[in-house]
Amino acid sequence: METNREPLEQADYILEVKNLKKYFPIKGGFLNGPVGYVKAVDDISFAIKRGTTMGLVGESGCGKSTAGRTILRLLEKTDGQVLFDGQEVFSFNRKEMQEIRTKMQIIFQDPYSSLSPRLPVGEIIGEAVREHNIVKKEQFDEYITKIMNDCGLQEYHKDRYPHEFSGGQRQRICIARALALNPEFIVCDEPVSALDVSIQAQIINLLKELQEKFGLTYLFISHDLSVVEHISDTVGVMYLGGMVEIGNTKDIFSNPLHPYTKALFSAIPIPDPDAQINRIILEGSIPSPANPPSGCKFHTRCSECMEICKSEIPQVKDMGDGHIVACHLYNDK
Repeated sequence: METNREPLEQADYILEVKNLKKYFPIKGGFLNGPVGYVKAVDDISFAIKRGTTMGLVGESGCGKSTAGRTILRLLEKTDGQVLFDGQEVFSFNRKEMQEIRTKMQIIFQDPYSSLSPRLPVGEIIGEAVREHNIVKKEQFDEYITKIMNDCGLQEYHKDRYPHEFSGGQRQRICIARALALNPEFIVCDEPVSALDVSIQAQIINLLKELQEKFGLTYLFISHDLSVVEHISDTVGVMYLGGMVEIGNTKDIFSNPLHPYTKALFSAIPIPDPDAQINRIILEGSIPSPANPPSGCKFHTRCSECMEICKSEIPQVKDMGDGHIVACHLYNDK
């Protein structure tokens, strides 16, 4: 594949997402044609620096997982750009896309359903390695053993099947499968939400160790804000398909600006039974992404809603140090 990208040491951002949209058609009528669209991802933009982790948070159904899969081109985009190492992912032909697949990987939420029950672990991890010719044939077994050891698995696990492992071990298998292709960027789609709390910490620590060892970049999608705070360098907050706030982790957790971010972060448990929690309760239900409200999508549930919020889409504003918010409250600041 021909490339004109910058040398790795000069490229600050491994991934740049610009005005990305992913709409799913709603079919109906006499000809079963599209009568509307579910705007799962609606005009989001962000960038991730090489070797860092960006956390992506928001309520269920806000479009986090769809964004991650569209970035990897597991779903075709509706509009926008996804630049990986400065190249438009959606401009690649089939052969070029197959080559770039080794550099962009994903770890799914459910480690059991994402593993074939008919293949032993060694074959699950090695299948794509063989397909993409990552190593020579005579080095294959040794390479798979090394990857398994890096992920906390033993060599004798090669001949066992997924049902013989615990949930945490299965997720280690999924991580090893992704790591085996020598990727640069990994989408972690809620990789610990199906695991016990004690196992979650082990998997998070493993991801951090692998990142440090191999220089990996993560897009970490999660509901667990405490986990996101622990692992992420930057955080993006999504609501109803749109990005409402982005900032570095310390800034966004200590000083959330958007009313939705404030409400979301107020739900983080505090490990002190005597601590006063100023919980912000959002009224109403989440609007349908097939028929989102006009203006600011959050205005139907916002306690600080103004008239302008109902009719005009808020502009993105940089509040300093890369802390970006889309809210009419900050128009004059």
